Amino acid sequence: MAAGATIHTFDVQLADVDRGVYDELSLRLARHPSETDAYMLTRLLAYCLEYADGIAFTEGVAATDEPAVLVRDRTGRVTAWIEVGAPDATRLHYGSKLADRTVVYTYRDPAKVVANWAGKTIHDADAIVLHSFDAGFLDSATAALARRNTMTVSITERQLYLELNGTHLSTEVHEQPIRAA
Repeated sequence: MAAGATIHTFDVQLADVDRGVYDELSLRLARHPSETDAYMLTRLLAYCLEYADGIAFTEGVAATDEPAVLVRDRTGRVTAWIEVGAPDATRLHYGSKLADRTVVYTYRDPAKVVANWAGKTIHDADAIVLHSFDAGFLDSATAALARRNTMTVSITERQLYLELNGTHLSTEVHEQPIRAA
């Protein structure tokens, strides 16, 4: 944990109808001083939307050689490389070569994120999917954040329903494949 990091706790009721995943999670996230609320919340939502055995948070923005979230199998092999924000093409290239599956969750304009990768070498770029949320969703959700949080995350037909500390929100989880130039 980075010096000066702020700890946020989340008691999460997860119901991902699309994948048949239902669980109760108690999570502690260390928010690095340079990490925005939008980044932290996107990291948390990526964790919930990708939840599987072996999933773990890394050091987030402080991790230089790992994504924000990753999934390892029982042997320790990375099976999913899950980036948050707008990672550079080099990180995506590395992650795509290392893991079976690479995805990105962004809180930024997805068109601008994809534009930054144009013309760059990214291994298996056609298999990488960029996920984003409706405009304004994360702004409304971050306004409800506290140090201790209770939340319900429900996903059905790629529609995400979020209840965060009494605030009810919903968004479509947009999926956009990236293309290598």
